[in-house]
Amino acid sequence: MARLTVPATGATFESSEQISSFLKPFGIWYDHWDCSSVRLSDSATPAEILAAFQSKLDEVKTKGGYVTADVVSVSPATPGIDAMLDKFSREHTHSEDEVRFVVRGRGIFHINPQTAPVFAVEMGPGDLINVPAGTRHWFDLCSEKTICTIRLFQDTTGWTPRYSENAVHESYEPRCFDSVSSDEIQLKSVVTP
Repeated sequence: MARLTVPATGATFESSEQISSFLKPFGIWYDHWDCSSVRLSDSATPAEILAAFQSKLDEVKTKGGYVTADVVSVSPATPGIDAMLDKFSREHTHSEDEVRFVVRGRGIFHINPQTAPVFAVEMGPGDLINVPAGTRHWFDLCSEKTICTIRLFQDTTGWTPRYSENAVHESYEPRCFDSVSSDEIQLKSVVTP
């Protein structure tokens, strides 16, 4: 289940309803799917993963005008994982929505809405998020560096990150919430000498 925090205020939201309500004014939608009946092995192929969630994915495709989906699965054994993750851990935008559904593992989105303080959404299995086109954000994996996600696209060529000028990502900890106490979830700049 996801957890949302606003480092500047210390606010934390843990229920699906609270998270959805918080995100709605920013045009971001969040959902948590009950996956208790889905049985996938750790070695499931991308085709098997997509098939297991097909009916839910069809609903999301219709809602957002998405035409294609893929599966990304990474772990510490993935060749070049640090270079790959570096592309997403810097503040950026996309020309289309970024939609992710977490099958297994965990990751954290930081969102910089420009009109409000930066907030972070840690996602785990069953969590779906849609970060609208043009929204400043970045993504990090949790300490175990393991995640399997389904991504949906409006354009079959996918999206490319456009890195932000005056990016703020270096001022925030890229750690997931359960790896630190709530007192440690703060701006780095607050503790920098």
